Amino acid sequence: MGRIGKKLDIDFVVSTGDNFYDNGLTGEYDTGFEDSFTKVYTANSLQKQWYSILGNHDYRGNAEAQLSPVLRRIDSRWLCLRSFLVNEEIAELFFLDTTPFVEMYFSDAENHTYDWRGITSRRTYTAHLLKDIESALSQSTARWKIVVGHHAIRSVGHHGDTQELVNRLLPTLQAYNVDFYMNGHDHCLEQISDTKSPIQFITSGAGSKAWRGDVKGLNEEGLKFLYDGQGFVSVQLTQTDSVIEFYDVFGEVLHRWNVSKELHVAS
Repeated sequence: MGRIGKKLDIDFVVSTGDNFYDNGLTGEYDTGFEDSFTKVYTANSLQKQWYSILGNHDYRGNAEAQLSPVLRRIDSRWLCLRSFLVNEEIAELFFLDTTPFVEMYFSDAENHTYDWRGITSRRTYTAHLLKDIESALSQSTARWKIVVGHHAIRSVGHHGDTQELVNRLLPTLQAYNVDFYMNGHDHCLEQISDTKSPIQFITSGAGSKAWRGDVKGLNEEGLKFLYDGQGFVSVQLTQTDSVIEFYDVFGEVLHRWNVSKELHVAS
């Protein structure tokens, strides 16, 4: 990853959640933060801003610890918030806290304890998130619109589609011509094209472990690429072109996809 980062001269890194597996952090001074982040991503090319969101496994620990400025003082690269917007001139990235959308985490079905501090009402919290992202997308003039969430909207991996996001989030992304929805959760690499809009669903959830052979394949419509090993993804953008490359753990390109947009200049 460091070698590819140097080759591409990357601007920043995105973490799609489950930052500290299996049960998040215990607190702001949990040694797991440095052991799993600072001491791992040591390459010079990776000494850039990291934008991170929470995954369901992060909520199993002290979720608020990952949001704390204490971690940014320990390692200035780290920035993790529940939901936020990053404006990178030609692109805007909309980071969305997807875990509270998933109903089963609020039941006893998983036999896990979740840190829901700051989320007093699931219904109210998710309704506000949907309103906020619709407002942000409607006002965006960015050339490229990218939404990042932990859970997949479309996936043929172990977890499959997240129905709550299909029902509640996807219509908004389609309405405002989002280019990419990027997620983790399933431990694989995937690209799936939406059948009703230009959206490309990009799964990059194989950073630390993969579930080889654990592929449901229940809904393969639009499937362009699937790799059930470890790896990561790069995104390169210009005013007119985007290039997405999927890599294995050795940095070998497994799949490459690009799309162009016409550039209209007022005379």
